[in-house]
Amino acid sequence: MIAILGEEGAPAVQAQLARRLDKTPAAVSEVVIRLEADGYLTRNGRVINLTEEGRGVATAVMRRHRLAERLLVDVIGISWSEAHLEAGRWEHVISDSVEQRLVTLLGDPSTCPHGNPIPGSHNHAPNRSELVALGDVEPGEAFRVARITEDIEQDESLLRFLEGAGLVPGATGSVSEKQPDGTLLLEVGGTVRPLGVSLSRRLLVERTPSPRTRPPRRRPGRPAPG
Repeated sequence: MIAILGEEGAPAVQAQLARRLDKTPAAVSEVVIRLEADGYLTRNGRVINLTEEGRGVATAVMRRHRLAERLLVDVIGISWSEAHLEAGRWEHVISDSVEQRLVTLLGDPSTCPHGNPIPGSHNHAPNRSELVALGDVEPGEAFRVARITEDIEQDESLLRFLEGAGLVPGATGSVSEKQPDGTLLLEVGGTVRPLGVSLSRRLLVERTPSPRTRPPRRRPGRPAPG
């Protein structure tokens, strides 16, 4: 979870870890003390950082978790909203040889089904800096859903809602209206849907050209201007 918070650009503090893991602060503190003693992390005030060894272990677990999600959704046919919890049971038991077989079988995917990058993939996944929160997209702008943040992945009910609304990675839409409280009205798949502020801040998207702002197509045979 520390590595995931770092991936999202958020500092890892014990209170945040407790919330994400749905554990008591005391339970998280006990684990942090043990991992620090084992050399996997360090503490700088309230902020927790992974050591080089700790980052290596965390990256390997993230990679296997996200490959397992791909296998579950793309091959076995597990629901998109169920894959995260199920993959959590697989991530610690996948061997090196099975991991390599998964990469070959799945075609070295760049992201998990929820759009989060798979460490070590040779294929490109959008960097966090290339994406914006859906809540920052203005009315009239179009977007393509790129990534569902990990804290949403842990809430199966939210995943089912997004799946039913068509707000999954690769889906395109536009913002029709932004209400005074920040609620967005989205047009996705020909249907207008409201989306609250909290959720819109945790969906990462790419801005795409709006049909209303695309430059006019040139007629064949006419020279390009300039």
